[in-house]
Parts: sequence; structure tokens; C-alpha cells
Amino acid sequence: MPEEVLFVSENSQSREAIASYLRRFADRLDADGEITLSAGEQSVTMDPPERPTFEVKAEREGPVDGDGELSIEFEIEWKEGESGGGSDGELTIE
Repeated sequence: MPEEVLFVSENSQSREAIASYLRRFADRLDADGEITLSAGEQSVTMDPPERPTFEVKAEREGPVDGDGELSIEFEIEWKEGESGGGSDGELTIE
């Protein structure tokens, strides 16, 4: 099944700025309403269901000798028109 990118934004920011974006996103998600992402000319509005699937992934791309790229990815996904929601155990972030 082909993937259609509806919105993308990528730029270097301070940890404080990233945390602020994540807090605003969390507030919108908690408010149980639509979430609008916008940057420049792009904009997309989505309405996550009550129980979407939440995935957290930490990964290394490239060599293990310290020249690779590390990332933490947060993904919230659902099928259009469905409420979703499986569980592999409780997530904790410390």
C-alpha cells in the first residue's frame, strides 16, 4: 500500500523548543479535539480517535562505532474510521 505524506517539517531546534511543541501537542491530544499542524504553506488537520495505537522507537542508523545517527520516534496511528488500540505493556518515560 503506498504511503502519502500529508505534512512534513524537519529542522534543528533546542531541546526546550522541542519540549514546548510536544507539550502543546499533548494538550491538544488530551483535549480530545482536532490537531492542526502547519509550517509555511503546508497545513493538515487530523482528529485522532479515542484509542489510537502509540509507538515509541529508539534506534541507531549507521555504524555502531559512534558515527551513526540516533533517534527517538513517537508515532500515533489509526485506521481511518476506526478507534484502534492494542497494547504490549505500559510505557514509562523517565
